[in-house]
Amino acid sequence: MTEKQTVLVTGASGLLGRSIVSELEKNSGFTIIKCAFSRTRDGYVKMNLLNEADIQETLQRFRPCAVIHCAAERFPNKVEENLEEVKKLNVRASEVLALEADKIGAFIIYISTDYVFDGLNPPYSEDSVPNPVNKYGATKLLGEKAVLGVNPANVVLRVPVLYGPVTSIEESAITVLLKAVREEKPQLVSDIEIRYPSHTEDISYIVHQLLKLKLNDTRCIHGIYHWSGKEALTKFQMVKVIGKPPTVYSSLILKLN
Repeated sequence: MTEKQTVLVTGASGLLGRSIVSELEKNSGFTIIKCAFSRTRDGYVKMNLLNEADIQETLQRFRPCAVIHCAAERFPNKVEENLEEVKKLNVRASEVLALEADKIGAFIIYISTDYVFDGLNPPYSEDSVPNPVNKYGATKLLGEKAVLGVNPANVVLRVPVLYGPVTSIEESAITVLLKAVREEKPQLVSDIEIRYPSHTEDISYIVHQLLKLKLNDTRCIHGIYHWSGKEALTKFQMVKVIGKPPTVYSSLILKLN
């Protein structure tokens, strides 16, 4: 019997992390180490990404062949209010994960974001020059550089705004737009940045394929990759789609140009 390969997933209890775990569990060739911190439950390993010793101990204990790094602080208000703390998670923890993975011969698939761009002239290629317009995008770009700086053979997957099964409407940047549809007072919604919403199951499938290709030939997959849906929408356009049929509050949704 072929020995199962161990894959460690950070942020495994989050929106994308849960979907990736579900996708990988369909493959009996993997042993999945599901790591989380604030939302751990049975079957999960608690790992504090702000504690470098904890990262080292966890990777040494399980010795995965690959780490899929989903965990990040993505809520804009938290990033803006606690930038230095967020850098410890989005940047330094990513670097430490890459360093510890490198020590055991593992590679990283780092989940990044299209917020490394300004969203004005999409779609972007992997060679497009990043231009983040918010601090979240800036920290994720620094995380990319940290992971690839440790080992250029690591993988960065930039994904767009995501939707899928949620534990609350705030969990997805798409479902949270329901609040604008339900508000009884005027809401300004951006009609500037163009995004390509993607379902978590689609992204999880792509991660799975990248993982299998990388494990089969570590030299053929490395560097930066993009994946997204095909529909180009601003947040204002998304709200209009979510708000069909129109409600009594739809007229209160105002376009921010």
